[in-house]
Amino acid sequence: MFLYDKEVVRKDMEEIVSRDYVPYEMLRDKTVLITGATGMLAYYFTMALMHLNLTRDYNIRVLALVRNAEKAKAKFKGFLSDEHFEIIAQDVCAPIEYAGEIDYIFHAAGACSPYFIKHDPTGIIAANTQGTVNVLELAREKKVTNIIYPSTREIYGKVEGVEFIKETDMGIFDPLDARSCYPESKRIAETILKSYLVQHGVPFTVLRIAHSYGPGMIIDSDGRVMSDFISDAVNSRNIVLKSEGLALRAFCYVTDAVSAIFLAMLKGANGEAYNLANETEPTPIRDVAGMLAELFPERNIKVIFEISGDTGSYCNYARVGLDTAKLEALGWKPEVKLRDGLRRTVVSFD
Repeated sequence: MFLYDKEVVRKDMEEIVSRDYVPYEMLRDKTVLITGATGMLAYYFTMALMHLNLTRDYNIRVLALVRNAEKAKAKFKGFLSDEHFEIIAQDVCAPIEYAGEIDYIFHAAGACSPYFIKHDPTGIIAANTQGTVNVLELAREKKVTNIIYPSTREIYGKVEGVEFIKETDMGIFDPLDARSCYPESKRIAETILKSYLVQHGVPFTVLRIAHSYGPGMIIDSDGRVMSDFISDAVNSRNIVLKSEGLALRAFCYVTDAVSAIFLAMLKGANGEAYNLANETEPTPIRDVAGMLAELFPERNIKVIFEISGDTGSYCNYARVGLDTAKLEALGWKPEVKLRDGLRRTVVSFD
């Protein structure tokens, strides 16, 4: 599906490139490499670059590195004949070769869903470790202006005694927990980035991201709460909760997240991390489910509670938010309300 043809997505693109706190002019005549370009955030990031070309004549060369060429050709169908766009089909865990210049890299390759954490933990580790080394070797060769790396709030582990986590806070997690393949390898990826800066002067900026969603997200067999809910809404299924649904989540719509990525890439401090989350609307997941049902009454969606001893993925726990003051000091702020973001996301699948 070529999402750029969707009216709701085209409006999202214009919203992204109209954020005046992002110095998009710095991208004019540059080359940008995106690894894992078919993932949600990377896909929107890539489309936004092409939108700058198509609507503002920015002459950006866009390199989309993907593992599955056929999937990429379908997702980027309308860009394939554009001379500014190129697909590089390879595994990020193999050395990356490119003859031309590269100015910026958005290194987003790597799975993160509960499905892959369960079924391919070694693949997650490889992309975040060897994949990151390969990207950095390329960046070192090309003398890039900056690498932007989307990390995760999960690298903080369990942080106690604070209401909001700052970038300087750090908790613990059990390396023998099966889920730790994801946050542990993200942590080491950040350390690899720092090591290349110290030893070779390769610049980078990290974003520690929490709960982003929007068009282009995976909604089939993903296992995350928002993906499951959107899948139910898209397919007109009842939303079944295995708990009382009181656990709080704060979701960040993709346009807000991608605007932050551009901002951090172009204005973020070298060698530093920024928290990225929308903490303006922490919402119980039962209310998120109810909101989806209310937004699409014609789909006859009901929220059903099947509470048992096994609460599945939606158990309650004490929530600790992310402090986004450092990112906001660059000029960023979340603008899309949850209700509007949910509507846009479901409509994009129609």
